[in-house]
Amino acid sequence: MKKIFSILLCSLLIFTIVGCGSSAKKYTAEEYGNKLKDAGVAIENLEVTTNDNDKNQLLGRPNQYTSKVTFTNGSIEVFANKEDATNRKEYIDNIGKKMPLVAEYNYVNGVALLRLDKKLNPDDAKKYEDAFMKIK
Repeated sequence: MKKIFSILLCSLLIFTIVGCGSSAKKYTAEEYGNKLKDAGVAIENLEVTTNDNDKNQLLGRPNQYTSKVTFTNGSIEVFANKEDATNRKEYIDNIGKKMPLVAEYNYVNGVALLRLDKKLNPDDAKKYEDAFMKIK
């Protein structure tokens, strides 16, 4: 009887843990770009990054983006987890603090990082941020 009870208890625990996992859909960078476009922000000249055209050579590397797109005003990078996205944002922000000429707007939403050109005025950058943060 103890054995059956233990098995049932373990099964319940496993189902509880699995049920607590993230229910948010994971999008590719291209899907994020299309969602921003659908929200009415300017996403022009969208280009999907591949191993052949990845200037940073980070696509698929450990702790780096799993997909990326570039567009006229910036890029979107998607990571395997939020920690990697946040670490990438902090890394880029630190470079911008040390070299203001390369500073940019950066926003993390879950596993995605939106990077915008600093040439955008703050009001336009806010429009991108608002639309990006609504993607769930």
